[in-house]
Amino acid sequence: MNYEPIIKGNVKEFSVKPNLLNYEEARESFSWDDIYKELDGLEGGGLNIAYEAIDRHAKTSLREKMALYWEGKDGNSKQYTFHDLYTLTNRFANALQSLGIKKGDRVFTYMDRTPEIFVAILGTLKAGAVVGPLFSAFGPDAVKDRLQDSGARILITTPGLVATVHEIAGELPALEKIIIVNRRKTPYELNENEVSYERIMESASEEFEIVKTEKEDKAIMHYTSGTTGKPKGAVHVHQAVMGHYATAKYVLDLHPDDIYFCTADPGWVTGTSYGIFGPWSNGISQVVYEGGFSASHWYGVIEKYQVTVWYTAPTAIRMLMKAGEKVIGKYNLKSLRYMCSVGEPLNPEAVVWSVEAFGLPFHDNWWQTETGCIQIANYPLQDIRPGSMGKPFPGVTAAILDEDCKHELPPGEEGNLALKSGWPSMFRIYWNKKELYDSKFINGWYITGDRARKDEDGYFWFVGRADDVINTAGHLVGPFEVESALIEHPAVAEAGVIGIPDKLAMEVIKAFISLKDGYEISDELIMEIKRFARKKLHAVACPKEIEILDSLPKTRSGKIMRRLLKARELGLSEGDTSTLED
Repeated sequence: MNYEPIIKGNVKEFSVKPNLLNYEEARESFSWDDIYKELDGLEGGGLNIAYEAIDRHAKTSLREKMALYWEGKDGNSKQYTFHDLYTLTNRFANALQSLGIKKGDRVFTYMDRTPEIFVAILGTLKAGAVVGPLFSAFGPDAVKDRLQDSGARILITTPGLVATVHEIAGELPALEKIIIVNRRKTPYELNENEVSYERIMESASEEFEIVKTEKEDKAIMHYTSGTTGKPKGAVHVHQAVMGHYATAKYVLDLHPDDIYFCTADPGWVTGTSYGIFGPWSNGISQVVYEGGFSASHWYGVIEKYQVTVWYTAPTAIRMLMKAGEKVIGKYNLKSLRYMCSVGEPLNPEAVVWSVEAFGLPFHDNWWQTETGCIQIANYPLQDIRPGSMGKPFPGVTAAILDEDCKHELPPGEEGNLALKSGWPSMFRIYWNKKELYDSKFINGWYITGDRARKDEDGYFWFVGRADDVINTAGHLVGPFEVESALIEHPAVAEAGVIGIPDKLAMEVIKAFISLKDGYEISDELIMEIKRFARKKLHAVACPKEIEILDSLPKTRSGKIMRRLLKARELGLSEGDTSTLED
């Protein structure tokens, strides 16, 4: 479906003048050096994300400004100023040092969206360690793979989640201590290698001298899935804060008086880049809601805190559409002035619906775990072409390359979406996977793995993934990880996993399996295998559907052909099958 642009440049009356007034002029004048000058940097040189997000504001008139409005899922709420977070993160950094943590050590979090996760992430960065946030819905195998690969020395978790860690503790030789955060005072007896967050914080000093970190020192590690092998740790450095700061200012259009609401979990890159670093490096007050998706709860949060800028995901927007405008009518949402979306392509219907429902469009933008910050976006004063990713950020060069990634393609032609390497928040390594990292760069371009096209006016349009990675509800899931979990079930001989289209989640996961001798097809067995997978994987990676086949299509070398499984499922052409085993 094609729509005319629904915002025509300056015709919309903005309540606040946008930070980006002229896109073309911005592209000509933008400089990352100028962005660096807007940050403070550490005394004596160096750069630290936590300092830019918290400490520099705590030393100015923003000291008593509210940084965090926290809304618990049980109805409790709490507020923290920049000075509050300054002292709490100092305490946590001191606590880590008392446990022997040094610059470059890996410290991971595995917990829900309570204030302590923000304190832990920022305190870890102050201590010079590398922080790795894990999604709280991860199962034991997902946690084990990431902790094993990273060599994390400390994990911060809760009484409700630590049982998952206990299942795999014997396979984590590098893990020395588990810090238990017990916000709700759940009865729990600490194990020998566990310490209480509340106790170590109580005894820690509020004064801390940030470990001196340079621009290129490692800061944060997010794991992302691929088509083969275990999830890989994309590592970003402290210089990434320049990208967080600039894009939060010019894409999310954050202003000093804004109240900002990002619905992403810190276990994913959006939840750190734009749920912590971006807004706070700009000195913005933000709301965090602990619970999961709920149209009524989200609208209630917006009304209660008078949210002005809202950042969410297309799957959530489609779920809001499903909930209907009747729910919207129960709340006063007039405080909203700007809304953005990320995680997967935002379908045109959702953009049009948002104008009808809120009087405002959702502005879609595109980026990846590897890019660290927004790369392509729809900007406040720019015409929106619903369904488009928008145009590259002023400090970014994007292009559509041919199959060999050597030449740029003309407007209208589909090809490989690539970015000229060198922006501050670009990932610096895949942890322990140098060869894989190097393979992502060709002739100075980062090859994103996405297929796209560019129109005559410079708008980019997402086409799809170039590999088998599944985008379900905005989360990228590698089929290998799901297949590996499935074949651990004693009945499963082999497994192949694909994504199939879904109106709500964009794609859902379908698994094809064959059984070992002695097992028979039954609904009960399929349900048992689904339950087994749920215990090992995180919720978004579990197959929604499992189909049992006599055998799976394979190449002569024994590789399962996911492409054929998908073609047969969707009734598409099977293409070249010359390598198929007899």
